[in-house]
Amino acid sequence: MFIQTESTPNPATLKFLPGLTVLEMGTADFPSADAAGASPLAQRLFGVQGVTGVFFGTDFVTVTKADAEDWDHLKPALLGAIMEHFQSGAPVMADGAERSSGHADHDGEDAEVVGQIKELLDSRVRPAVAQDGGDITFHGFDRGVVYLHMQGACAGCPSSTLTLKMGIENLLRHYIPEVTEVRPVAV
Repeated sequence: MFIQTESTPNPATLKFLPGLTVLEMGTADFPSADAAGASPLAQRLFGVQGVTGVFFGTDFVTVTKADAEDWDHLKPALLGAIMEHFQSGAPVMADGAERSSGHADHDGEDAEVVGQIKELLDSRVRPAVAQDGGDITFHGFDRGVVYLHMQGACAGCPSSTLTLKMGIENLLRHYIPEVTEVRPVAV
C-alpha cells in the first residue's frame, strides 16, 4: 500500500491519499478526540500525540496537528496508523455511524434561493475545496446572509476568510442577487 501526502493551504493540516475509498459518500469531521468514537480510523489517528483534528472525504484523510508539533515527526506515525488500519480490514466508520451528507436542511420562503445556493456550492465550491482536503457546507440563510460551516483543512485555515469573502461570497452574489454576505459558522 502506497499512501501519498499533499500539503494544504492550512499549514497545520496535511492531506493523506491512501489510494482507496475512505468513505463511499459524504464526509466525516472529527474536530476532537472526543468526537472520534464513531470511527476506528479516527480513533487510531488521535492516538498519535499532537493530532487535534481528523476529516474524511471520499478518497482522502486530512489530519490537523497542534501548532507546537512538527510534520517531520508526526507524518511517519500517521502514515503507519493509516496503513495499519486499512490492512487490518477494520471499517473506517462503525456500523450505523452518521456521515455528513453536507448541507443543513432549510424550509420556508427562502427555499428556492437556498436550493440555488446549495447547487452552486455543490457544483463550484465543494469540489475545489475537497482538492485542498476540506469541505464547506451550507448551514443557514437569513436576510441575505449565507452561513457556511468549514471542515477539515478549511477549519482554521489562514486563507479561509479570503476564500469566503473574495471567492465564495463573490460567486454567490454574482449568481444569486438575494445573497449580500457570506459568514463562517462554528458548529
